[in-house]
Amino acid sequence: MKNKMRNIIYTISFFICLFSYSQFDRSKVPLSGPAPEINLGEPVEYELKNGLKIILVQNSKLPRVFFNLFIDSQPIFEGEKAGISSITSSLLGKGTKNVSKDKFLDEIDFMGANLNLSATGAFGSSLSKFFPKLLEMASDGLFNPVFDNEEFIKSKERLIEGIKSDENSVPAAARRVGNILAYGKNHPRSEYATEKSINNIEFVDIEKFFRLNFKPNNSYMVVVGDFDVDPTIKQIEILFKKWKRGKISYSEFSSNPPTKTAIHFIDMPNAIQSEISFQNLINLKKNNPDYFSLLITNKILGGGAENRLEQQIRENKGYTYVARSTFGTSKYLDSRFRAFTSTREQVTDSAVIEILSEIKKIKNFDVELKELEDVKAKYFGDFVLATESPSTIANYAVQIKTENLDKDFYKNYLSKINSISIEQVRNTANKYFDLDNGQIIVAGKGSALSDKLENIEFDGKKLQVYYYDKYGNSIDKPVFKKEISDDITVKGIFDKHIESIGGAEKLNSVKSITITAAVTIPGAPFKPSAIIKEKYPNKSSMEMSVPGMGTLMSQKFNGEDGYIEQMGQKIPYEDDQKNAEKEKLGLFEETYLDPSNMEIVSLSPVNGKDVYKIKVKDDSFRFYDAETGLLVMTEETTSAMGNE
Repeated sequence: MKNKMRNIIYTISFFICLFSYSQFDRSKVPLSGPAPEINLGEPVEYELKNGLKIILVQNSKLPRVFFNLFIDSQPIFEGEKAGISSITSSLLGKGTKNVSKDKFLDEIDFMGANLNLSATGAFGSSLSKFFPKLLEMASDGLFNPVFDNEEFIKSKERLIEGIKSDENSVPAAARRVGNILAYGKNHPRSEYATEKSINNIEFVDIEKFFRLNFKPNNSYMVVVGDFDVDPTIKQIEILFKKWKRGKISYSEFSSNPPTKTAIHFIDMPNAIQSEISFQNLINLKKNNPDYFSLLITNKILGGGAENRLEQQIRENKGYTYVARSTFGTSKYLDSRFRAFTSTREQVTDSAVIEILSEIKKIKNFDVELKELEDVKAKYFGDFVLATESPSTIANYAVQIKTENLDKDFYKNYLSKINSISIEQVRNTANKYFDLDNGQIIVAGKGSALSDKLENIEFDGKKLQVYYYDKYGNSIDKPVFKKEISDDITVKGIFDKHIESIGGAEKLNSVKSITITAAVTIPGAPFKPSAIIKEKYPNKSSMEMSVPGMGTLMSQKFNGEDGYIEQMGQKIPYEDDQKNAEKEKLGLFEETYLDPSNMEIVSLSPVNGKDVYKIKVKDDSFRFYDAETGLLVMTEETTSAMGNE
């Protein structure tokens, strides 16, 4: 597989670098200036007798109207029926008791509108002339939904299929265990749907769940755009007055108590790179005076494309393509500060140190005035651009009410940002970035990482390492390597593999192979597909494309020479690429590779099965199932544009 995939690996690496570097003009920094005042419009407010609050903001720039029905409720703990809100939402908007599914969806298409109904609210937009009809359809969909048993079964099947497909996802495991470590298992922020919890949900549960949690007296209807106020209020009152009040219940949820900072490791034997994050709990509401200083402090550390984490870990060290930090706010529950990245396993321990070091640096040293002013200027541009969206204005209007914000909170937003001082940045970092009581979560290949992680020192202290399965259960340190019998050889492993896929005679009769691959490019907002064609002995071609965008790039090798073509530019193969392709003597590597120049590195569990790891070259490894002989994985390090 290594030779078949060499071209696509090199091309993806090349494309990632090109994609990453093409997004920003790093030679120009926006100039800072006086903070502009943002005028979001003066809202008209009205409340129905059932408690539904209506907020209307007129904006006639475009003949469109956007609405958002938002339920201000505490996050729901679904327990043994985790996944029920997702299934309920998937069944809404599929027609009503008055209108069939096909007619309902056709009507939305005819208007050129969009409408989304869910268990937690609704939103949609349309041309102004169609908005009364859109509101009518929204109310019909919410108050006369058709919960169809056949659709219910399909929705459950899709969720279970998604759960199975995520079974060995390293990012999914890292997120899941990170949530559990922060909040504990019996918490709305950490629960996750399983095949068992989905199967616990019965059809009769759906409508009961929807009616129980869908109440008007903690809901807000926001309308933004080109409309007449009085007729719109009157229509909403007619359509939504039948919505009955209900009891709003709240539960107490406590997060896990802070503990001494340590490494929490999830062994994912199939991992081709490691997921790393540092996290600590924070208790921050949006009306907290620290909110604005934390926005800027986080943006300097890791909240934007040119942040410190990315400059150090990506630009200076070349460990990764993206490194970020985020924080949350909530009036109901604790939130988190997180700094995170994905990186290759060889530098996982170094990346952990770099994340901790950058957090320590912003806590201990003042930022430069120019850096602070540049970040403010970038933030101004992002904020002003966001306010062009009606959905953003609607969200701001809701937040002013639900978060107990001053009515001029967003009007004065940029002046608040502009007032943040160097001293505030340092104080905020020390208050909210807790290196003493945090959690370092690493998900990756234990056989390659455990020894390195157990030897990490920070601030002169060795960090303790704890082990977990991919569902957040604490476990003893796994056995990562087993004894290899003296009679096991690389040649024997190759011979077993050849026999397991048909035998040498049949393999040598194959003259061409076509492979269809799904490609993930870290940081890219799309997922390309690739078609790879191989022709005996060493001719090949690859075409990578994205639906709606056409061909992103292609490459060919004719047996002697090759090239990569992208955006109209043809880049010839370098000598090492040509030589690597010429080394191919057939379509199945095991039939011609020389095992005498290779070694068995380890015998380790991968997804519950023992797997031999064979070193082909210093930067290339192959993995074979010890029982079946099948090739289960390849691993290769390649360089492109100066990055590994």
